[in-house]
Amino acid sequence: MEKALDNTSSSAKPMERIMSVDALRGFDMFWIVGADELFGALGKISHSPVAGFFARQLHHVPWEGFVFYDLIFPLFVFLVGMGIVFSMDKLIEREGMRGAHVRIFRRFLLLFLLGAFRDMGIADMGHESPFSGVLQRIAWCYLFTSLLYIHGKRRGLVVALLVILIGYWALLTFVPAPGADAASYAKNENIVNWFDYKFLPFKEAGQYSDPEGLLSTIPAIASCILGVFAGWLIRNKDMPHDKKVLYLLAAGIVLTAAGYLWGLQFPVIKRLWTSSYVLVAGGYSALLLGLFYLVVDIWQYRLWARPFIWIGANPLIIYMAGEFVRFRSMGERVAGGPVAALFGDYGELLVVGVSIVFVLLFARFLYNRKLFLRV
Repeated sequence: MEKALDNTSSSAKPMERIMSVDALRGFDMFWIVGADELFGALGKISHSPVAGFFARQLHHVPWEGFVFYDLIFPLFVFLVGMGIVFSMDKLIEREGMRGAHVRIFRRFLLLFLLGAFRDMGIADMGHESPFSGVLQRIAWCYLFTSLLYIHGKRRGLVVALLVILIGYWALLTFVPAPGADAASYAKNENIVNWFDYKFLPFKEAGQYSDPEGLLSTIPAIASCILGVFAGWLIRNKDMPHDKKVLYLLAAGIVLTAAGYLWGLQFPVIKRLWTSSYVLVAGGYSALLLGLFYLVVDIWQYRLWARPFIWIGANPLIIYMAGEFVRFRSMGERVAGGPVAALFGDYGELLVVGVSIVFVLLFARFLYNRKLFLRV
């Protein structure tokens, strides 16, 4: 534990950070730590069209398409890219290029090992490959984007983004899986799924489609690069704050529209992390960042965002703690059984709400004592 922020930052104090980024990261994590269950419970007791709409938004689409829940992971990758901008230049200035390389590879290795440990150990998910998972994909994105950042500079990152998006589209569009007659985007019939099936080590027997597989990590790097561009914009001291918001909102609209238009030919598919999916998710990420930056940092309306800031300042430990501390079980002990029965149909909603309160109290405890996990 150190007085630092997360795996991509070297800032020492929370108040030195751009609060909207912490708030947005916490908002993103909020859906992972229980908010999805909260809205799911609401959907069960309400039959209104609005409740049904939100319930549908909190379940991944089976294959093609996009809902809010499909934004959670790429938004976090986007924010990792922003963190690289905020930390890497200072890291190079402080430790030099050699020290920066050491730090980058060390962070990559620790993140990767934490992900493997979580997926194969404490999460009791020994059937999963240690080479694929949420933290493992974040580790790869951090590694390659950081190296591109310090060696390729802005032009190199632009070129890398275009090569990844177009190259991945060409791969899936023109290269059929061995044994297939033609290229396909369909589940279990595309080159990406075939590659994971053949070469992903220690996968579950019979597993074919892996949402965090090998080849689909390449376009995820493009999502991280988009975050770098957003980080450059936010860090620009010569640009007025309101203009930054306008650029973020405009970029978000353009990227989202371009992604959906591309999706008419190259479908928006999260499990393949298609290039169109990169643009759609990147567009929504830019829109959310613009709104959070406007409200939290420019207007400085922060009271509502405090719980998100607590979580966003410690995303890694909150994510890992979910496997050590069973917050849902704690909620059931306090509000389950006869207590939940008193509330009838609202009993499950009460249990989930109490569970989330425990998560927020834990995050607040860490934040107030300046305990931040840094790798």
